[in-house]
Amino acid sequence: MPHRLMLLDTASLYFRAFFGVPDSIRRADGTPVNAVRGLLDMIARLATDYGATHLVACWDEDWRPQWRVDLIPTYKSHRVAEAVAGAPDVEVVPDALQVQVPMIRRVLGLAGIAVVGAAGHEADDVIGTYASHAELPVDVVTGDRDLFQVVDDARQVRVIYTARGMKNLEIVTDAVVVGKYRVLPEQYADFATLRGDASDGLPGVAGIGEKTAASLLAEYGTLDRLLAAAADPGSGLSGPVRSKLAASADYLAVAPVVVKVVRNLALPTVEESGALLRPVVGDSRIELERLATDWNLGGSVKRFLDALELRR
Repeated sequence: MPHRLMLLDTASLYFRAFFGVPDSIRRADGTPVNAVRGLLDMIARLATDYGATHLVACWDEDWRPQWRVDLIPTYKSHRVAEAVAGAPDVEVVPDALQVQVPMIRRVLGLAGIAVVGAAGHEADDVIGTYASHAELPVDVVTGDRDLFQVVDDARQVRVIYTARGMKNLEIVTDAVVVGKYRVLPEQYADFATLRGDASDGLPGVAGIGEKTAASLLAEYGTLDRLLAAAADPGSGLSGPVRSKLAASADYLAVAPVVVKVVRNLALPTVEESGALLRPVVGDSRIELERLATDWNLGGSVKRFLDALELRR
């Protein structure tokens, strides 16, 4: 089997599982397990359908890093449940999901699934680093279009986009990004900076929407070149666009650092992380099968274990 690395935007997936599987599915003590079940089924299907031989569950050690907030205070601010001085802010997460996150970590650990995060960084940054340096073809599984910036046909990096649900997965390649937005993947971060993104609290440049952002990048190539043209009285950039860029100068000075995923984190290598998928045996398998009963995980654990058997 040709080797292929799958990188999971884990929180994106367990949120989707939580909202996609009825929370009436519970343990005997009343604790919901819908996100646990749903995530296991997702991993089983994804690993099987896309031929993953290596898999990393990329983790948000800090879902709203302070260094990003320092640059753009509105970054993800609408998702803050509680601000915590000197520690990561508490994200708005339904209680019925929050209680399942330790269960998810336990099941992934027993199954030998590599879970990798980095202090002060989001899962996106872990994904960006692995996608940029892995020597294997890479599938990034996410519902976050920000990660379109890591797509790279030449390096065999693509995104399996989950935004329309697991029954309508979309394989995002260079051509798909161009078809959707009229920019190349390597231009996507600059495009998102100009356009803004309300879901992340990024205001963008007032008066510049998707079409204008794409047109400007088609002409100038990068945000840096666009800003250089804006600073050059002799360039052909229109007056209205110059004015809009000037009005957003403070934002444009910091936004690219916030929007671009980090690609150089000091992470364990793919091999060091334990990403190679293997069948679960011995005490770990016994414990997983016990939890399948005790936690009312139904057939999800069996399908998960069967999928790992196929990876050998």
